[in-house]
Amino acid sequence: MRKIIEWLRARTYGVWRALGLHTQMTVAAGAVADLVRTRRDLMLENAMLRHQIVILRRKSREPKLTILDRFRILAAAAFLPTWRRALAVVQPETVLRWHREGFRLFWRRRSRRAPRKGRLAPDTVRLIREMAAKNRLWGAERIRGELLKLGIPVSKRTIQKYMRRSHQRGGGQTWSTFVKNHAHQIWCCDFVQAHDVLFRPLYLFFLMNQGSRRVVRVAATRKPTRDWTAGQLREATREGDSPRILIRDRDDKFGTAFDRVAEEAGVRVIKTAIRTPNMNAVAERFVGSLRREALDHLLLLGTRDLDRIAGEYARYFNKARPHQGLGQRIPDGPTGDGRNGDVVAVPVLGGLHHDYRRAA
Repeated sequence: MRKIIEWLRARTYGVWRALGLHTQMTVAAGAVADLVRTRRDLMLENAMLRHQIVILRRKSREPKLTILDRFRILAAAAFLPTWRRALAVVQPETVLRWHREGFRLFWRRRSRRAPRKGRLAPDTVRLIREMAAKNRLWGAERIRGELLKLGIPVSKRTIQKYMRRSHQRGGGQTWSTFVKNHAHQIWCCDFVQAHDVLFRPLYLFFLMNQGSRRVVRVAATRKPTRDWTAGQLREATREGDSPRILIRDRDDKFGTAFDRVAEEAGVRVIKTAIRTPNMNAVAERFVGSLRREALDHLLLLGTRDLDRIAGEYARYFNKARPHQGLGQRIPDGPTGDGRNGDVVAVPVLGGLHHDYRRAA
């Protein structure tokens, strides 16, 4: 019956429009069609029209549809067969476009991958990476054994996944690990350049023990030849107190004569790479300390003056000055014994520094 009424309305609409009575025809045709419509369709259409009236009554000249407005219109259109005729604020194509956009958003969310949960606890992953970083000679199987000792069963492939790439590229220890393991058998040496009151260059050569931070020898000169530098090493190792390894840079002041004296004393010379001060960091730190704590505050008259100042500073450096690299201990000095005597300040370098001791 509904299809017959729709067909009759479509046929008669053209006649009424030609006579200029299409408005009255639309109202009449709508009234006739409503006679056979269900109560549910009429309630949905009334709700849809009522909501559009609310939108048009808003104060703005061009009322904007909110997300909630669009959702209500889409919901009514889903259940109302004649939703196209009930639209007044938008075109039917607009409603269809809203539906397509919602369809894309819905399936985009459904297709999104759920975040994968790690199979290992964060503490275990952190422990694997720490073991790989601190033990460069260990492989995945070695780390797996250590984890089994701790009651953490992890497969070899899982450990390899969490190991750092830098560790996987190759074995061998780092330079810092090598120095720490042999620090007490390693000496380092370098030159410190200074200037006298007439701006003439002076050179101070020093030898230092890496492990104890003890300054072994200091000597000043204006012309540091290769033979002179080799003689300083010979004097420092004359009594048989020589290291196994000596670190030096590639300065021309050393040369083959210096290496020959080291070889005669049973010392292996290691040359630092070009522009790598960290390979001789202890010596570089002593150069900075000597400049900041002594040379930058004094006027030098000549090599004797530099010898005297450097010698006094070396004694202070060895017997009184605490070092951060040694846990604030002193290379050759005694540790605190908890005595209750009075504190006495002994001036160093004319009062530039002071050595604080307890009175006997």
